[in-house]
Order: sequence, then C-alpha cells, then structure tokens
Amino acid sequence: MNNARNNSLSILVITILFVGVAAAQHEMPAGMTHEQHLAKMKKEAEIKKRGDVAMGFDQDKAAHHFLIGGDGGSIQVENNNAEDTGSRDLIRRHLKTISKQFATGDFSAPFATHEEIIPGVNTMQRLKSEISYAYEDRPQGAIVRIKSTNPEAVQAVHEFLQYQVREHATGDPLTVQK
Repeated sequence: MNNARNNSLSILVITILFVGVAAAQHEMPAGMTHEQHLAKMKKEAEIKKRGDVAMGFDQDKAAHHFLIGGDGGSIQVENNNAEDTGSRDLIRRHLKTISKQFATGDFSAPFATHEEIIPGVNTMQRLKSEISYAYEDRPQGAIVRIKSTNPEAVQAVHEFLQYQVREHATGDPLTVQK
C-alpha cells in the first residue's frame, strides 16, 4: 500500500511540474484568443525560418536589436554565445552586406524574411542618397548605424525599425532613445 501511495504521489508531483512548465513555455498574452496566439507563434516560426535563409545564420543563436535615434537608428545583431565565432562571423557578413544593399535601395533581405514590403522602405529607397549606413564590428556581432538629416528619411527609418521591433519581438523601445 505504501508503494501505491508513493507512486500516486510521484505521479501527482510530476503532473503538477509538467503542467507548470508547459504553462510557462506557452503563456498566452492578455487579450489574445488561443487561435490568435497559435497564429502568432506560427508567424514567428515562419519569420525565423525565412530569416535563417535570408540572413545566413541561425536566428536562435543571435539577438537582434532595432534602436531608434533622433537622426535615424541602428540595427544591432550579436550572437548569444561569446565563444561562437562562427555565428559572429556570419552575423558580421550579413550586416556588412545589408549596409551596402540598403545604401543602394536594395531591401530584398528584409522582404525575403517578412514576405512583405516593410513600412518606410519605399521612402528609404526614394531618399537613399540622403541616408547613410555605417557598419561597425561589435565583440559578438555587428551594428549598422542609419542616419539622415532629412526629416522625411528619418521618419521612414523610424517606421522601418519600429516594424522590425514588433515583428522580431525584441522588446526594444518604439520611440527615440538618446
């Protein structure tokens, strides 16, 4: 009888732990239906999969940050493991490439990742000669600083970066940071 009681208690404890872990992993945002949450998770998985191809590195091994500044903003990507120099090098190659592509008005990589024209891109293409893209290595990746003195171009850069913050769920501020 003691064994049966111990087994029942063990099963109860394991069940409680499993339910708690499952609930923590798939916590549904407030105000969202189950169906909306599933659709959101599916969309995020698809973006990540397309991003792996378009960017050339594993999205799960890196952290993206899209920071909004008074004269534009920046795209910063760093690998999650400081010893993973392979991912760091792939991140650097990608950001070097997009800094050159964006300067010519080529936004094919973000389009390939998101499968839509991102807000701000049309204006950034039209005003490409008034926007600068400066690439810099970082210890675990790289950063591209995007700047302009043209208010319309700056607004377009902000729209582009705000979209990226929302789509990649980075948690970065959606307003100008100093």
